Amino acid sequence: MNSSNWKGILESLLFAAGDEGLSLKQVCSVLEIGDHEAISVIEELKSDYEKDPNRGIYIIEIADTFQLVTKKSNADYLKKLVESPNVSFLSQAALETLAIVAYKQPITRMEIEQIRGVKTERPIQTLTSKGLVKEVGRAEGTGRAYLFGTTNEFLDYFGLKRIEELPPLPENIEDEFMQDEADLFFEKFQETMELKE
Repeated sequence: MNSSNWKGILESLLFAAGDEGLSLKQVCSVLEIGDHEAISVIEELKSDYEKDPNRGIYIIEIADTFQLVTKKSNADYLKKLVESPNVSFLSQAALETLAIVAYKQPITRMEIEQIRGVKTERPIQTLTSKGLVKEVGRAEGTGRAYLFGTTNEFLDYFGLKRIEELPPLPENIEDEFMQDEADLFFEKFQETMELKE
């Protein structure tokens, strides 16, 4: 394969992959090159985007995948084009549900309700519609309830590369979310969102 056009090929691949992104392994497989060469091509393309102020996209790494994203400086124009999911309008119930899913995933709706002590059907619908939570499988046993987990959009919004980068919960939390600690965590979510507005 002609190595002179690897950046162009990679750009096409990333565009075609969309929100799913591409892992390093996938890039290596398609380009038929080793890890070091693939990383070099990714870094060169990344550098091209960063050096040119007229480019409207750049490359980020989320959850061990590389993907093309739009520049934040163009956000106002993009909002005019499409109604973006806006996390800043999440209710307290949705925030609590999101925090529980983030730390306890994969988790069923019933397990979330046991932790919160109230119904969570509506908050889960809200989080799913905003692209922050998705169904990630089915639980074992009777009924095979849906399991929920966070999405790459969740990671991107909170500036995380992988879910393991979430701030640790206090050590005294065992299997239950203690209300004081949960409240602190929800406040942190709110602060993060306010900074991003």
